[in-house]
Amino acid sequence: MTMTADRTAPRDLAKEVPARLSLTPKTTLAGQLDGAWWPHSRDLEAELPPLAAALEEPWGRITRVTVNPTRWPVVPHTVVVNGRVLHVGWFTEQDPDKLILLSCTVGRWDLLVIPPETPPAAAARLMAAAAIPGSVLTAGVLMANEAAIGRGVRDARRREATWESEGGACTSPFGEPMGRSALPPPANRWR
Repeated sequence: MTMTADRTAPRDLAKEVPARLSLTPKTTLAGQLDGAWWPHSRDLEAELPPLAAALEEPWGRITRVTVNPTRWPVVPHTVVVNGRVLHVGWFTEQDPDKLILLSCTVGRWDLLVIPPETPPAAAARLMAAAAIPGSVLTAGVLMANEAAIGRGVRDARRREATWESEGGACTSPFGEPMGRSALPPPANRWR
């Protein structure tokens, strides 16, 4: 059996689907982040054009982007956005969960980059947290907090599943059977 991989799918998808963004409202409160970006894939060449296009109206023309290469399999040197060139740089010292955008006319913005495989509920929490004006939380701290929340949710689900599998209310809080059954007693038991 022969299989053909379509390597153009992420680029085509990115052209059709708008960038998923949450931006800090215009305010005098400066924070660590200016918002969050949740790309659809880890293909920078496909993901940067919709991002730059979405930011052009509120922030002006984006001319440069920097990333940490640990989260991106390929970091192109340039990306074409609406017929012009967007320069892409990478720095291993930069927070891997942050994207820095530069514009000649307006300045610099830092966005939290939410991994594409993040569940929607977690991405919504991260996008809201990154857009809080004046927040002192960095991209790395937000991602670590979300990882802890995710572990907490998984642990709670596991405890609930254990509770249900061991008989629920018929089990002591210490996990030991209490000598009762959740089933009705047999008819001959009460005689």
